Order: sequence, then structure tokens, then C-alpha cells
Amino acid sequence: MPMKVLIIRFSSIGDIVLTTPVVRGVKEQLNAEVHFLTKSSFSAVLKNHPGIDRLWIIKKDISEVFDALVQEGFDHVIDLHVNLRTRELKTRMALHQARHLRPRPKWHAFSKLNLEKFLLTRFGIDRLPKVHIVDRYLAAAAPLGVRNDGNGLDYFISPDEAVNLQKEKIPAHYIAFVIGAAHATKRLTEQQMIDFCAALPHPIVLLGGPAEKETGARIAAQHKHVINACGRFSLGGSADLVRQAAIVVTHDTGLMHVAAAFHKPIVSVWGNTVPAFGMYPYLPGREVEEKQRRQEVIGLSCRPCSKIGFDQCPKGHFRCIKEQDPATLAKAASDLLNEIR
Repeated sequence: MPMKVLIIRFSSIGDIVLTTPVVRGVKEQLNAEVHFLTKSSFSAVLKNHPGIDRLWIIKKDISEVFDALVQEGFDHVIDLHVNLRTRELKTRMALHQARHLRPRPKWHAFSKLNLEKFLLTRFGIDRLPKVHIVDRYLAAAAPLGVRNDGNGLDYFISPDEAVNLQKEKIPAHYIAFVIGAAHATKRLTEQQMIDFCAALPHPIVLLGGPAEKETGARIAAQHKHVINACGRFSLGGSADLVRQAAIVVTHDTGLMHVAAAFHKPIVSVWGNTVPAFGMYPYLPGREVEEKQRRQEVIGLSCRPCSKIGFDQCPKGHFRCIKEQDPATLAKAASDLLNEIR
């Protein structure tokens, strides 16, 4: 019988996309039966993944699936989230297996580097290793024999979610501009986004979820060359618009990692978070330098102020975003666009 492996990552879109090299490695290198446990609100990221034999979903609590999980008899669990839920699952699995005299699965967890992140955000002391989080995920799977195959990330779109550009009246060779982000300190202001579009007279498609729909409408209303696709498509549809774009301009958010999965040229915009956290676009080989540009305000003593983000600047000045120049960002996008032509 093949090895049976459970991989855990509950959230969010980008973080789950970043686990896909582990999924591929476990499936292809070990020929294992792969199970994946995540939250229902993010299951769409993996629902079309051909390397996952069973996708387990919870809404809130491990108890929703615990009884069924322990019946699977996993050989290994790869914990790529490492939080209270996964610790609860590990403890309950161990107790259950001991009670029923069954062998417990071998547990492998990645290093979250919480102390190093705390030192950087609180005191500006950088002790973070120069290692992308994907490689830290892969290190958790290394004891099983999984190695980095160098093929980057994966994202799979079902045929019914594919976007017909002609039908949607979207011109070819457009720039995808991902305007959303989970926290305000990670995204440009609306006026900066308007100014960026004004400085870049090239077809632009705005991407985001329902929360960005009205913002996208206001931005698009200012420019004839801008199309608002925010809230119009499923996650798979938005991912397909990323896939078909010439280049992608994006904040530090989930679709940035989807763009990396399709090996798109990327201009990423950084506010209060920093690439040093190891969450920048994960592109294989030479593409790391050839296909991406990073826009950030260097030299701010208060940055990074958080490993995630805030609804407003803790200092009140918001310099990490307000000092971003839309014209400079537009030039970076234009230069990258010209390089791939």
C-alpha cells in the first residue's frame, strides 16, 4: 500500500498556494496518497488540484473531522500551519492512537520563526534566514525524502472557471492590477491607484474580490483604458485573468502568489510588510530576478511594523505607502512589459 500523508494548512489563499511544492513532491516523489486539511473558506484554492487524493474541510473546529481523520491511519502528518488547531489535532491523535493501541503518525512541522519575526517587527533586529517560506515548508517534508524539484508553485483552474476575454470584452495583452489586500497598511491608497493607472496608458484589468468592487468601479470610472473585474468572477476566474495577463502588478496578497504559480512577470508593492519575511513571489531559477520587480520604501525605522498588517498605520503617518510614487510604479510596470515583448 502507498504511504498515506496528511498535509495541513488552514489559510489563507497565498499561504496555501505556497504549500503546493510540498503537495507535488509528496505525490510525485513518494507516490503517496495525499490528503490535505484546510478551512472551507479557502478550499477553492485546492479543489482542482490533481495531486490531492482527498481534500478535508473544516469550518471552525477540528472536531468536525477528527473521528474520520483518525480512521485513515496516516503514516505522516506535515503541519504547515503550526497553531492551536494543529497542536490540538496532534494531541488528540496521539491519545486516540494510544487508547486503541494503534501506531501514531509521524508528525513534521515547519519553523514559523516567530521569535525572529518578533525581533524584526519590535526592535528592527534582523535575524531572519534568507530562506523563502516555500523552502521552509519543504524542509518539513524533507525527512520523508521530499526534495525541491525547482518547478515552483502550482495553481489549477477548472474549465468552467476559465474566462473568455472576447466574451468579457477584455483586450489581449493587458496588465492585471490586483488592488486588494487583507489590511490597509499593505495597499496603496485609492488616489495612488488612480494616479498609477493614469501614468500607464495601457489596458489594465483591476482584480479583487467583492470588497474591492466599489473601489474598482471608482478607479475605472476615471480611465477609459481600465476595466473593473473586482467581484465579477470566482477565485478561479480571477486566477485565470492573472494567468492570461501580460504582467501582474500586485500588493502583498494571495493573487501575487497565484501569479507566481503561472510564472508571470510581477511588480509587487510592499507597505508595512517586507520581502525579508520570505513571502515574496516564488519564481524558479533565473525567473526570480528576470520576472519580478519589488516596489518598497526603504530605510523606514518603523518598517516592518507587523508580520501581517493593520487597518491603519500604528504611527499615524503611513509613510510606507504614502511615499510610494505612482509614476515610479508605472515605470517599473512599463519597463517590465517592454522587456517581455
